Parts: sequence; structure tokens; C-alpha cells
Amino acid sequence: MTPPRARTWGRRGHTPVVRVRGRSRRRISVAALCCYKSGQKSRMIYRPRFHLLLKGARKSFAWTDYRDLAVRAHIQLGGPIVLVWDNLNTHLAVGMKRYAAEHDWLTVFQLPSYAPDLNPVEGLWSLLRRGPMANTAFTDPDHLTGALRRGLRHIQLRSALIDGCLAGTGLSLGPPTPP
Repeated sequence: MTPPRARTWGRRGHTPVVRVRGRSRRRISVAALCCYKSGQKSRMIYRPRFHLLLKGARKSFAWTDYRDLAVRAHIQLGGPIVLVWDNLNTHLAVGMKRYAAEHDWLTVFQLPSYAPDLNPVEGLWSLLRRGPMANTAFTDPDHLTGALRRGLRHIQLRSALIDGCLAGTGLSLGPPTPP
């Protein structure tokens, strides 16, 4: 719930200060998929995960959470899925690789290391940070959750924003063009 840093204006000689009530140990993680299909509107599918406050509890997504997200996308989209993922350790987990190999509707491609500029989902996070989440000091986890859901819903309803995330990578949906 630490507010993101952003620039603002203030009177000369007076640094603007945003007061934050305190740190919360609660964590919220979000995983999202940008879904593209030629001739159809682009879609975004996301899943938030609210982490337990228990000592020793996992504080991030496990490979099973990503598997469940892919299954939900498969159900919602009603067709085969081609995942293009970065090299996050949970994406490379043995269980995830085994699951992808066992299901013919799921094909996984890995992006090269250190290539976030090729990942359209990074554009989604940028839109979210610069939009509804910018310059906000969240008062409690419910305030953060509400802002997160509103921001993601705003993006979800505007397929042009999701298309822009793909265009920002320089990639396209068509077959590769010969040089």
C-alpha cells in the first residue's frame, strides 16, 4: 500500500508531502493476460490474489495460480491458447512445463531474458500506474482493492488500450514478414 512515486507541483521552497497512515503487511498480487485474435476485439483477463497474513505464507503467485489463469482464459475464450511469457521463475517451473506439455490447447513461448519491452502486459501495468493508481495514498486494503479493480475494469472495457499495448511492443498478430 506504499504510494507510487510521481511528480507534482508545490509552492517554491515547500516540498509537497503525502501523509500515509502506516504500512500494511497485506499484499495483493495481480496476474493478467492480453488476449489477441485476428478479426476480434482484444481482451484482458486478470486475476487478483489476496495473500494471507500468516507467517511463512506465500507472498506471490505460484505456478498453479498461473495454470488456473490459463485454464480460465481457455474457458472464457473457447479455443486454444498461445502464451508468450517472460522468464519469471514460476513461468519456468517444472509443473507448469509439464502441464503445458500434457494439454494440446496450450502452447507456451518464452520471451528472451530482459525483454520487458516485448511484453504487452507491461504496458497494462504502465497504464494502471500512470492512471488511477498515480498519486494515491491508499487508506486501507479495501481502498487499494477498489482502485485496482476500477482501473483494470477501465482498461478491460477499452480494447483500443489493449491493442496499444501490443503496438507498443512493435509486434503484430500476422505472420512474420520476410526481410
